[in-house]
Formats: sequence, C-alpha cells, structure tokens
Amino acid sequence: MQERGFRADATLTADVLVIGFGKGGKTAAHRLADAGRRVVLVERSENMYGGTCPNVGCVPTKMLVHYAGNRRLEDDAQAFFASSVAGVRALTSAFRAGNFEALDGKDTATVITGSAAFVDPHTIAVGEGADRITVRAPVILINTGSEPMLPDITGLADSRRLVSSTQLIQQDRLPGRLVVIGGGYLGLEFAAIYRNFGAEVTVLEAADRLLRREDDDVAGAVTGILTGDGVRVVTGATVVDVRDGEGAATVVYEHAGQTLTVEADAILAATGRRPATAGLNLEAAGVRTTPRGAVEVDDHLRTSQPHIFALGDVNGGPQFTYVALDDARIVLDQLLGEGRRTTTDRVAVPHTLFITPPLATVGLTEREARAQGRNIIVSREHVADIVAMPRAYTVEETRGLMKFVVDADTDLILGAALLSIDAQEIVNTVALAIRHGITAGELRDSIYTHPSSTEALNEVFDKRIA
Repeated sequence: MQERGFRADATLTADVLVIGFGKGGKTAAHRLADAGRRVVLVERSENMYGGTCPNVGCVPTKMLVHYAGNRRLEDDAQAFFASSVAGVRALTSAFRAGNFEALDGKDTATVITGSAAFVDPHTIAVGEGADRITVRAPVILINTGSEPMLPDITGLADSRRLVSSTQLIQQDRLPGRLVVIGGGYLGLEFAAIYRNFGAEVTVLEAADRLLRREDDDVAGAVTGILTGDGVRVVTGATVVDVRDGEGAATVVYEHAGQTLTVEADAILAATGRRPATAGLNLEAAGVRTTPRGAVEVDDHLRTSQPHIFALGDVNGGPQFTYVALDDARIVLDQLLGEGRRTTTDRVAVPHTLFITPPLATVGLTEREARAQGRNIIVSREHVADIVAMPRAYTVEETRGLMKFVVDADTDLILGAALLSIDAQEIVNTVALAIRHGITAGELRDSIYTHPSSTEALNEVFDKRIA
C-alpha cells in the first residue's frame, strides 16, 4: 500500500469515499471534488489508475487493432509486435500518470493505493497492521469493476499456457499459435488482433454460431470476414481438457461427435467476466449481492444501504466504459442534482465489436422485431455496393454490410447492425436518431460531409427487403 504521507494506522474522514479508479468512480470523484466535497479514492493497484479501459481494456486493445492493421507483409512479425506493445505501454503509462495527477492534484481529493475492505457501513480499512489506514465517509461509491471468469475445464487453470487478456497484451512476444476459448466480443477482438499480427489463431465457440444475439446474416458476415483473414473458427466446440507439453499445450475439444485437438502456445479463456467483489467484505457493510455476485442496486444505483452506491461492472449492468460513465451521471444527480436520473432513462445504447472492419449495433435485431410482432421494413446493403459511400474504397475496406430495421407504420428506426469502416462512429448518429424519434427518411435525406461513411445513410434506406 502507498501511504503518501499518512502516518501508520491513520484515520481519515471524507465527505465521499470512492472504492476503485474506474470510469464511473473517477468521473464522480472529479465532479464531487470540484464541488467542494472532500473525496478519498482508493485503488488497489498503481497499475490501474484510471481503471480498466485506459490500462488493460479499451485503449490498449484498440491501439493494437490499429497497429495490427498497419503491419506490412515484409515486416518481421515478432519485431513488429514487440514495437507495437512498446507503443501501447508508453501510451498507457502516460494515461495512468495523468489520471493519478489529475485527481490527486486537487486540493479536496486524495488517492490511496491499497486493497479496501469494509469494517462497517461507513468505514473501510486499507492495508493491514502498521500500514493500515481507516477511512470513514457518509457516502460511499463502489466502483471495483469486473474480472475474468475461468471455465471449469480439466487442466486449464494449471496450464502454463493460460493467459488472461491483461497478460496477453503485456507480453512482448507474439504467440505463434493462439487458441481462444469463447467467441464473444473479447474473444473475437483478440482473435482478429493476433491473426493480423501474424499468429495462427483458433476460436473454439460452444454455440452453433458466433454472435448468437445478432441476426444470421450479420453473424455470417462477421464469420466470413474473420475466416477470410485466416482465423480458424470452430463453432459447436466443447473444450474438455488442456494438456501441457514440453513445447506447447494441447487443447482437447469435442465437435460433431468427434474428439479433436489443437496445439497452443497461448490459451485465452474469453468466456465472460464477473463483478469484482472478493475481499471487499460487503457483509460488514450490510450490502447485498445478486445470485450472480453483482452488488444489488436500484434504478438510482443505490445498494441495500442507501448511502452506498455501486457503479460500473460491479453492479451487474452492461460491461461498457460508457455505461459506467452514465452510472456516474446518475449518482451525481443524486448527490448534486435533482435526483431524477435513473437507469431506466437509457434508450438505444450502442455496442461495438472492434474487429476489422468493426461491427456496431444498436436497438432491435430483425429477429427480435419480428418476434415482437412488429410491422417492419428491413433496409440492407453490402458496403461494396453502396455507391454513396466512396470512403470505403478510398481506405480500401469494402467488406461488410449495413442493415436497418424500420417500423413500417411510423418510419422510426428500431435497430441497426453496421459492419463497415467507421461503424463505431456511424452508430452514434443512428442511436441519437432512435432516442429522439428521427425517422429513417430524415436520416436518408440529411446532408453529410463527403467523402464520409455517414453518407451511406443517403442510400441504404432505399435498399428495402421483405
């Protein structure tokens, strides 16, 4: 634990205590400190100032997407990868230092590094013995995030080849053969990144296809892009055993009634994350958790103790940085505003899978809309066929498709799946349109800059199918 000038066994009193330096916690801490509240933020690791996103999540992985896309055929794979990882480390180190100084540098804010555990509903202890610091506060925010879940597969936990996503991006040697267990967002992003760096990549997914929530045509297009780039995708695969050998691990899986194997220099288990509450001693605070281990919250993000809030992944909501940011807005409205914001206010929250090109989605799929009995029109076109989108050709990325689900009676957009260059940007415009009742016709007839990817909206709504 870093005491930063505190005497041994010190006791601090704050107006607000924040446990965890993630997006929600740090945003709230900044605003509260600027409002004159005395804020203490506790973060258990000096390597996580700023939270998961700038250190081991969004920023480093998307930077690796960028680097991997720039690798030339003549580049030595190992040297190029090591250089890329060095670039990522430099940026994340700068972000980490900036996050710390920006908060700890405030007159009314203090950052303590160490593991926090509740002593009672208003008190936590950081560290033990002579290093122990006690912090008391009338308001507490829990923002400890989530951690990877490890599937119960024989030999996996003890394998020397097992890596977490955090460990994988911190290694400066490119694994020759990467096996990814799980075909969700995390697994597919890493599969695409490491394949583009030159690794042999196999994805083993238990379901009968990738991206089960998406429509068949969208999931099929994503699978086609990944396999076209050389990723080996095996769906309907149940991993049953991992056996370490002298030079590699053997991953044993069952598929279509057969028992098969694949060799791995690294194994990434990408089978989901769970709220990180271990060690918090929530029982001492009287804070209840859900059957899935998340901190139980109401629509205002208050826990079973009304003065304790939970923000971000730890409350069991969608595991996205921008949702944690919105969690901070809800809590700040409780503490500094009128207390009207709730989680039920959220409409049309977009998601992006950062493969190349990215897949961005928002709202209902075609399958979901039809299951609800909606009278819909589906507008869909392959990117290569969208005449109004020359940007795709200028950057030499014409793969993918754009698909919109539109209410046939009102012309309101119900949902979209955008698999294209710049999809992560276009989807924000579409999400805003959904939230504010802007029709498909209005989006189609709007004026956009040229050449841009957004101007594809001028054309795609005219490509309607039954």
